[in-house]
Amino acid sequence: MLKKMWLHFKLITKHKWIVFRLCSKVGLIWRGLVHDLSKYSPTEFFESSKYYVGYKSPIQVARQERVYSAAWLHHKGRNKHHEEYWYDFNAPVKAPVIPYKYTVEMLCDNLAAGIVYKGKDFTNDYPLWYWKNIKNKDVFHPKMVEFFDDVFEEISKNGIDAVLKKEILKEKYNKYCS
Repeated sequence: MLKKMWLHFKLITKHKWIVFRLCSKVGLIWRGLVHDLSKYSPTEFFESSKYYVGYKSPIQVARQERVYSAAWLHHKGRNKHHEEYWYDFNAPVKAPVIPYKYTVEMLCDNLAAGIVYKGKDFTNDYPLWYWKNIKNKDVFHPKMVEFFDDVFEEISKNGIDAVLKKEILKEKYNKYCS
């Protein structure tokens, strides 16, 4: 178990570092610094260490084995960069437009997760593939879906460095989400 704890610690720290670098590129230094701090809390850290496999999220593994993940329930309720944080089953508008800073942190989080879990197999096409084939878009406001469609398509064509710029993301967010 100690080895899995160490490997999980390294994985989440590497992920946090990449999110920090990406958030810094777009002027969201604070969001990058505080990103995913709850992953170091006992509720999230110990369950995620137990289900650590290295090539996919331990939350997915916990769900397969236990049907739910206490770490995920804890995490999504404390981190505004997750769409599930904003989703309200009982509200008239179930999925609001998420504020810009959390939307861009969500983007950086998604890119960093792909970079960490895919490793050397990561390509600029992967985020678009994941968005189109895996991501549940039902919990997003339709304007947010349009924003992410555009951003991931442009990343696929031009690369992360060309797209992850404050002025480009602000323009796209204002185009779709304002």
